[in-house]
Order: sequence, then C-alpha cells, then structure tokens
Amino acid sequence: MPRKRQSSKNNAANNSSKSYSKNSHHQLRIIGGQWRSRKLSFTATEGLRPTQDNVRETLFNWLMYDVEGVSCLDLFAGSGALGLEALSRGAKHVQFIEKSHTAAKQLNQHLLTLECSRGNVKNTDALDYLSTPVKKAFDVIFLDPPFNQDLLIPCCELLTQQGYCQTDTFIYVEAELNVDLSKLPEQWNVIKDKSQSSKHIVLYQQQ
Repeated sequence: MPRKRQSSKNNAANNSSKSYSKNSHHQLRIIGGQWRSRKLSFTATEGLRPTQDNVRETLFNWLMYDVEGVSCLDLFAGSGALGLEALSRGAKHVQFIEKSHTAAKQLNQHLLTLECSRGNVKNTDALDYLSTPVKKAFDVIFLDPPFNQDLLIPCCELLTQQGYCQTDTFIYVEAELNVDLSKLPEQWNVIKDKSQSSKHIVLYQQQ
C-alpha cells in the first residue's frame, strides 16, 4: 500500500509538472547582431528544449565569420533560437522546420515582430522534409532533435543522401550522450567539440 500511494503521488506531481510546462511562458534572448538583446516570448510545448544562451554564444563564436550572407537550415527549430540568432547576425536566409503547429505559428510571429523576410517556416516533420532531394545545398545546418527519440542518425543520413550538404557546409549537432556519433557521415570532420557531461555539442564541416 505505501508503494501504491507513493506512485500516485509521483504521478500527480508529474501531471502537474506537465500541465505547468505546457502552459508556461518563456523568453528567448537574441545574443548578438542586429537584434542583440531583443527578447521574444514563446509558449513551452512538449519536447521543446531551446539551446542555452551560453551554448548558443559559443556556437556563434565558432561561426563568427561564416554566418553573414549564407543560407541556413534550422531543423527541429522549436523556439527558433538558432535560426533567429543566425538571421540577427546577417544570414541571407533561414529555412525553419518545425513539426509542432504551435511552435511554428510562434516562429512566424517572431519573424513578423522582427520585420524579417529572410526566414521561412515550414510546419512539417523533419524526416519527411528531408526525404525530398533539395535543389541547392545549405551553408550551415542546425541539428538539435528532441532527445531519446532516435532521430539524429536518420537525419544525418538523409542530409547527405538528399544533397542538403555540400563541401564546406557546417553542421551543428546537439544530442544526448548515448548517441554514437561515430555513425555520423564519415565525410563530416569535427571542427569544434565542447560536449558537456549531459550532452554532445559538436560542430562538423563536410569535406
């Protein structure tokens, strides 16, 4: 009986936590560039895990001279933290891919708020999007899928098979630690690696 009561208590706590998460509001702060320090509000949705400010700052320090004037693909865009940061720093165009209707709608609103026409939001599943060959490869790709859903490796395979990468394309990968990064395309070379105790944080470049 004590175990049953404990289980019910835990379930109630978990349900309360999920309810709070789904209805809570958060702010995204753009770190640098044209919209530096601008804050954008978004509603938390299941699986949404915006890249932390310090990680984003590190990534864009790595890409300091490789964002302006380029085309970017932000898969699993979520709050749009990575793609919006790229636009703020002069990216020519960012294609956002986001499965959640709520998150995609908020991304479109962010672009309107910022009066930016250089971003496009496609409300679709990332694997479905990547299943179609692309006419022109991207210069920078942000790949930060929801953890523990076995999405990273299939996405990476499609990126190379369907022509989303070209020579010198940068691919940023953020993934859970139990993902075997040795299974990523062999033509991707590690440029920077600042993985933490909780996750992989790696920048690759296709050779």
